[in-house]
Amino acid sequence: MDRNETIKRIRAGLRKRSGKAWSVKGGRGTAWGWIRVSAPPARLVDGYISDDDRRELATLLGIEKIHNQGENIPCSNQYYQEYVDRAEGYIPRVVGRPYWD
Repeated sequence: MDRNETIKRIRAGLRKRSGKAWSVKGGRGTAWGWIRVSAPPARLVDGYISDDDRRELATLLGIEKIHNQGENIPCSNQYYQEYVDRAEGYIPRVVGRPYWD
């Protein structure tokens, strides 16, 4: 699964399950393959995700908590598949493993 397809599927899965838009964007430059999931700019509070949106996004992704700047997804097929599964409401088939030191 490539980055663009991953972004589309995460965005669609979150929208379908929550009924609202989420910002899902790919990184640039050396962070090109990384993906950030956040609230869209109109829902940010002083540039950060509100506590309510953080709780909702954490619940949607099935993770404990979300950083106030969003959830970062590393550039790897394992992480991409894990977060697509999470966004679509499934138990992840694979769990991404860090590939850096």
